[in-house]
Amino acid sequence: MPDQERPRLLVIEDDPDAAALMGEILRDHFHADCVCSCPTLAAAKAVDLDQIDLVLSDMNLPDGTGLEALAHCLQHRLDLPFVLVTAELSADTAVTAVRRGACDYVVKTGDYLLAIPLVVEKNLVIARIRQENQRLAAELSASLAQVKEKNQQLEEAVLMLETVAATDPLTNLANRRAFGFALDRSFAEAGRYGHDLACIMIDVDGFKQFNDACGHLRGDELLRLLARVLEANCRLSDLAGRYGGDEFVVLMPQTDQATARIVAGRILEQFGQALTTTFHLRPEAGLSLSMGLATLRGSRPVTAEDLVGHADHALYSAKQAGKACLRVYQPAPPPAQAAAV
Repeated sequence: MPDQERPRLLVIEDDPDAAALMGEILRDHFHADCVCSCPTLAAAKAVDLDQIDLVLSDMNLPDGTGLEALAHCLQHRLDLPFVLVTAELSADTAVTAVRRGACDYVVKTGDYLLAIPLVVEKNLVIARIRQENQRLAAELSASLAQVKEKNQQLEEAVLMLETVAATDPLTNLANRRAFGFALDRSFAEAGRYGHDLACIMIDVDGFKQFNDACGHLRGDELLRLLARVLEANCRLSDLAGRYGGDEFVVLMPQTDQATARIVAGRILEQFGQALTTTFHLRPEAGLSLSMGLATLRGSRPVTAEDLVGHADHALYSAKQAGKACLRVYQPAPPPAQAAAV
């Protein structure tokens, strides 16, 4: 007989004849020596319940009650099936026993002994199903926890890849691709809600000469220095990016021309100060910033690319004007209407 069909049963019964008959019918049914009998509650408490699959107990014991035996067993093992076998034909007692955790209540009347093996077998099956369900629930919970952890790791990996894909590796500012996405989004939102939008293009004057004279590592340090200045002057809603080479861009949603000019002025001033305090360079080193500014309301671009183009045109004007300055894009005036003949 398979091990799972050879239950280990504890019978708590003070009547020797009843205990013997119950043990005999259970052994015959399960074809195994599977019964441990105890005449008292104290003797039952000495049994290792971890080695028991089901308990059958009389209600009236010499040193206690079946309900006390039930409490002892369930306190040790909450999943241990417990069946009361008693001469008390009391619905209240039966209800009390079931509410306290008994899985069955058998009344000693008629041929009750014939029903005992079926009651035991039924409750053993129920207990095994319950244990299997608990095992499956635990495995499912563990699997869900693993899936949750894997999903979190995947989300973190995707976020890291998205960050890498959107970040300039030298300056940690937005790269040109990320700036393009932000530009399209900000331009659409500005048009939808009637807000202004400012774009500042920035170029480092004298960078090539500095890079050639001092080396690329020193040139990279300079670009990172400018990146930190830009970040220090950006709000959470703004975006500073490296447009390419030594050219940078700042996108400022809901910002008018006057405010953007103030921000550009601070960038010019703080970069100049940083060149002196951090790089220990004198003005004659020839490093400065040329900046071009365009705004949605000021330059009236048709597309988002037009806004950047206008800022770039203003940057070119700053270069032509002698560098180290800010120029604001001014749209060409409409052609004068021909005089009436």
